[in-house]
Parts: sequence; C-alpha cells; structure tokens
Amino acid sequence: MQVIKRDGRVVEFNPERIVKAITLAMSQTPGGVDIDLANKIASSVQKQFEDKNQASVYDIQDAVEKKLMASSRKEVAQSYITYRYNRDVARKSKTKEVFLEIIGAKANDITRENANMNADTPAGMMMKFASETTKPFVDDFLLSTEAREAFKGGYIHIHDKDYYPTKSLTCLQHPLDKILREGFKAGHGASRPAKRIETASILGCISMETVQNEMHGGQAIPAFDYYLAPYVRLTYKEEINKIAEFLEKDLSHLLDIKIDDYIKKPVKGLQGDEKYIQEAINNTVGRVHQSMEAFIHNMNTIHSRGGNQVVFSSINYGTDTSPEGRCIIRETLLSTERGVGNNETPIFPIQIWKKKRGVNYLPEDKNYDLYKLACRVTAKRFFPNFINLDATFNQNEKWDANDPERYKYECATMGCRTRVFEDRHGEKTSIGRGNLSFSTINLPRLAIESALEAQEQTGVKFELGRGSEEHMTAAYKKAVKKIFMQKLDKYANVTARQLYDRYRFQCTAIAKQFPLLMSGLWVGSENLKPNDPVEPLLKHGTLGIGFIGLAECLTVLTGKHHGESEESQKLGLEIIGELKELVDGFSDRYDLNYSVLATPAEGLAGRFTKIDRKEFGIILGVTDREYYTNSNHVPVWYKCTAEHKARIEAPYHDLTRGGHIFYIELDGDATHNPDTIEAVVDLMDKYNMGYGSVNHTRSRCMHCGFENADPNLKECPVCGSDEIDTIQRITGYLVGTTSRWNNAKLAELKDRVTHTGLGSDEIKGA
Repeated sequence: MQVIKRDGRVVEFNPERIVKAITLAMSQTPGGVDIDLANKIASSVQKQFEDKNQASVYDIQDAVEKKLMASSRKEVAQSYITYRYNRDVARKSKTKEVFLEIIGAKANDITRENANMNADTPAGMMMKFASETTKPFVDDFLLSTEAREAFKGGYIHIHDKDYYPTKSLTCLQHPLDKILREGFKAGHGASRPAKRIETASILGCISMETVQNEMHGGQAIPAFDYYLAPYVRLTYKEEINKIAEFLEKDLSHLLDIKIDDYIKKPVKGLQGDEKYIQEAINNTVGRVHQSMEAFIHNMNTIHSRGGNQVVFSSINYGTDTSPEGRCIIRETLLSTERGVGNNETPIFPIQIWKKKRGVNYLPEDKNYDLYKLACRVTAKRFFPNFINLDATFNQNEKWDANDPERYKYECATMGCRTRVFEDRHGEKTSIGRGNLSFSTINLPRLAIESALEAQEQTGVKFELGRGSEEHMTAAYKKAVKKIFMQKLDKYANVTARQLYDRYRFQCTAIAKQFPLLMSGLWVGSENLKPNDPVEPLLKHGTLGIGFIGLAECLTVLTGKHHGESEESQKLGLEIIGELKELVDGFSDRYDLNYSVLATPAEGLAGRFTKIDRKEFGIILGVTDREYYTNSNHVPVWYKCTAEHKARIEAPYHDLTRGGHIFYIELDGDATHNPDTIEAVVDLMDKYNMGYGSVNHTRSRCMHCGFENADPNLKECPVCGSDEIDTIQRITGYLVGTTSRWNNAKLAELKDRVTHTGLGSDEIKGA
C-alpha cells in the first residue's frame, strides 16, 4: 500500500507513523497511553485501504479520527484532532514568518536576494510572495528526488528556481537590427521601423524592456554601434533636407557624400556646401548625443517585471570603425561620462567595450582614440567593462576586418559575465541566443566531506582549514584528491541531469508564451506561429554548470588558497579542468550546449556557507566568513598586486566558457588617472583573459546625486545631506545603494582590499 503525501510524493505505508501519532495524542489525556489500542487502530486503518493500493495522508488521518471516536477512548480523538491542527500550523509557520518579513519590508536575505530589485514596493512585495510560494512547488513537483536532495543538502543550487514553472529562459543577445528594420508588435500597439536615431534609441529600450518580462535573466545588445550606425546617416540626410527646405535649394548632391567623421565644429567662416555639410553634421551629433542620453536615462528608469525592477541591460560596442559607428560610440561614452539626472553614475546599461587588436587597441588602430575615451569614462563611471576579442577562445575564424557585418562573428557578453558563443547546432555567434538556465556546485562542501572521509581512511587526524598543510601526508593527499574528484563527478552528473530535466520542461512551451522573444529575436523563431512548440529552437541556448568557492575548497584540500600557493593553483586548475571535461561530455551525451560557468553568486554567496557552517562548524579560511568566494577568484580579502591576481585567475577563463570575469579594486580617485584602466586591459591582453572590469571609489549623495571619489564623504558639499552611499559592483553590475545588498555580500564588501602594483608581480602577502 502506498501513501500520497501533502507535497504529492508517494511513499510506502508505515503503520508505525499512525501508532506514534495516536500515542502522542493519548499522552495528552488523563487515560494515558494504550499501545494495544493504538496498534489495533493502525492495523484496522491499513486493512481499510489495502484493497485500494493507495490513499492520501488526509484520508488516512480522517479514518484514524473515526476509529478513535468509535473506541472506548473518545477523548483521544479530540486530542488527535488538536495534534493534527498544530502540525498543520507548524508546517505553515515558516511561510508565515517569511511573509511577515516581506510585509514588514525587513532587510534580510530573503528581501535582499537580488540587489537590482526593490522588494519594498507593492510590486516588489508581490514578486517576493510569488517567489517564496513557487519554490516549494518546484521542490515538490518539478525536481527529481536526487536534484531535490542535492539542493536541500547544500550540494547544488538551482538559480532562478522561482521562475522554473514559467518555462522562461534566462537571457538574450538582441538582434536589434531586425527590430529597427521591421518594427515589432507588443501589447496592443505596433512599432514602425526606425527612420532616425531618436526612434532607433527608443525601440532599443522598448525591445529590452518587453523581452525582460518574458525571461528571468538579463537583456543585452551584442553590437550596439553597428545596429544604430545606419540611423546616424539617415539623421544626417534629414538635416540636409531641412537646410535645403529652409534655403529652398536642391542639396540632394550632399546626401551621400563621404564623411570622414562626425565631429562638431564651428560653421563661422564656412561657405556654400561646406557650411551646409558641417551644419548638418553638428545637428546630427547633437541629436545622436541626446538619443544616447535618452537611451541611458530610460535604461535607468523604465521598470519591468511588474514595475519593481529596472531592466537588467547590457550593450556591447567598440569595433565599428565607420564614421557613423564611431559617432554612436563617442556620444554613448560622452553621455555616460556626463551622468544621468543630477550627474550621477548610471547603473544601467552595463556597457562592454569590445577590445580588438587592429581595430581599437593599438595606437595605429582606427578606433584607438575612442578606446582612450572609454578608459577615461571607466575611470569615472565604472563602465565600460572590457571583453577581450583577442583572447584565443573569443575568436571566430570567420571574422574578417573587411567584412561590414563582421560583428556577427564577434563574441558579446552579458554584463554579469554570462557568455554565449559556441553552438553545436549552428553558427558560432552570440546574436539571437542566450542561456537557458544554470545551476551551481558547492565546491567547499565537497572538499570538507572528502577531507573528513580521507582522515577516516588514512587515520591522519587534524583540524581542517588554513595552515593544515603540515599535517597532510602523501597518503592523505592522494586519498583526499581521489575522493574529491569522485564527488565532483557525482554532483556534476546530478547537476547535468537537473539542467536537462529543466530543459525538457522548457521545451513544452509554445511560441505565444514568449510573444516578442519567439517572433524573430531568438535564433530561428521568425516563422513560428503562436501555437508552435519552441522545442526545435531551444537547442541553440546554453546550459551552465557553475561552481562557487574554489578558494575555500583549496584551503580545505591543501591548507592554502590558489592565490598564495603554486601547489593549490595547480590543483585548482586540475579541478576546474576536470569539471570542463565532464561538462564537455555532457554536451556530447545530451547533444546540448553545456558549459562551465564561473558563477556570479549574489543570494547564493551566503546560503552555502550557512548550511556548511551549521553542519561542520567554523573552519579557518573556509566557513569563518559570511560568504564563499565567487567562482575562481582570489579571495577579496587577500592583499596582492593586480598582476598577481591576473596571473592566477587568467587560466580559468578558457575553462569557463559559460562566463567569467576578472576585476581589480583600485585605490583612490581613478578619475584623473585613466592610464590605470589601460593597464588593467593590458593585463587582460597579456594573460589571455576574456572579460574584466575595474572597481574604484564613488561616493554619492542619495538626496541630490552629487558624486566624488572621497571614500570618507559624510556630508554632501552641494545640498548638505548626510545620506551618503558608495556605488559598488556586486557581481559584475553596479548597485546604486548597498541598502539592498544581502548580509553575505555586505560582509564581502567590507573585506575587499585594493590591488596595486600594476605591472609588478610581487605578492604583498595576506
């Protein structure tokens, strides 16, 4: 006989559970416990349902109540009813506590799970209510037993689990050129194709905002400069026609003339066509600047997902060398440098500079001047970040400098770090593709369990953590490594199967569930009808197997992290190399685009640590902080030079094709020293890194928006307000206020140290 539990799971009937419940109820009555009666009732209930082979837990409990009422111990029935009620209340109490914290707008790890979402607003609260009630449904009905147990035990983390039932995908690199050429329909209105730069800018915003509501991750534009460039020329032509109309002249011969660059210059002293051309260029540049300013402003103010979150947006640019493309790049950078509102740093879109030799990196390159400008803007505004198209793994053999559509073969990234490029089912490109879902493995937990098992196996006993290397015998090292690799294999397989199960569930969706995404933005979707299945197209997406806490993992296995020990670095590369081999095997097994992701942990940063500390206690250098170190990074608290950090982290970029990031913390005001930004990009070039960014100090008045680089700013010199916060990067993106950070990330922020000595490889020590 089987029992259907409250969560839908089916288990074998166990009469001892009935006996236990009855005897507990009896113990609360004057007559005391009668074990014979309890056994008799349990047996009677089993006989009542055994012909049906299956019964719900509620049917069984109702039967117990009736049999107690019919027995000589009727008072026990009331006690049993009270017991059932109290058990139900206990089951619901956790949900009640969570809801009350959301209602009270309390700052905790539940309401601050995502720093880009305001969970204090009505829409934000509604999202959190939905999120917290959806997760148990996923556990009970959508996950396999092994995936559920691995998640509950803290071995893996399933990202965006609350969105699982919606079948939504994670992110998209928008083919914005299609939207601009053809327009699109969203809601009750249709947008016409763009004919000028202002319209192109607005359509870019609306496209990302609309698709954000159809997905659970971010939105990016892979070739912002190339896509918008044609509308610069159209705008110039419009300006020429305005002048011609005003002068009542035929200036059609000026519409298609060669323009070397769109630079504002005085028209005083110019005559005839020369004057008309420059006037049109000046007006065009002004309109482009306003359009880029509007784009940035809209990306920081337009809300999506029920009105509680600005669009998690990114734009990639820097390699269009046409005069029109250069104009887009230049005015985007100048608008960013100026800032939004009260000149504050814009949080979105995350801007990503495509660094490419022969295009914009070397002094002789066409866009070198714009690269210098990009470094200047980054020194003040954190953005753009930098993707290294020269990295061996970011190159495409089809890229040709003479191809006007070479952007199709350029790797683009999401600001958070997600990378989509290789495709076993189609063209090697980022455009029109995205991540489907990803899950993360808890490396420190695997290491701790492996170490404890190795100690039992070898008889070598010592305290785990920093400084334990002196106790590790050769036999122990061999044993712990073997056990760890076996566990890594086990949980990588669990994660791969969980991702495949989620993929198969996503494949049950039909096109109308994603009305804009599947109307031509996702690769191959242009001919789908509303009720067509999306299954044939999802194979172009990626499935990410992430990891967290390599530094803590190595501290357990070797006594030191990879930033301070060559032995640890060697083992770290072996571990992630093994994970990549496993993931490549999953790609072959499932015929899907699996990849290793250097996880951008935010809410996860403290979850694993909390679980492991509760079970294993405080371990020096491992569970003694509120967080685990993100992915393969050198710990934020470890003092070393920027070059040392680059040398250690760089080899992992080739292994983590699902996404990665390198960052350093600059000390002091970077505004007047953009050379330091160039030095960081030089490190990326030198060490074959894929994607990087620079953090520095930017204090901001929350009242009027004033900013400067003073880390100790207490009072705003403009308005006198003491509401001062520091803009910080959390997992690749900026957050305008740390009040939305969870406790683990706040602890990590407090521990961050600066990296100096650019160009030096000297370790400063911990």
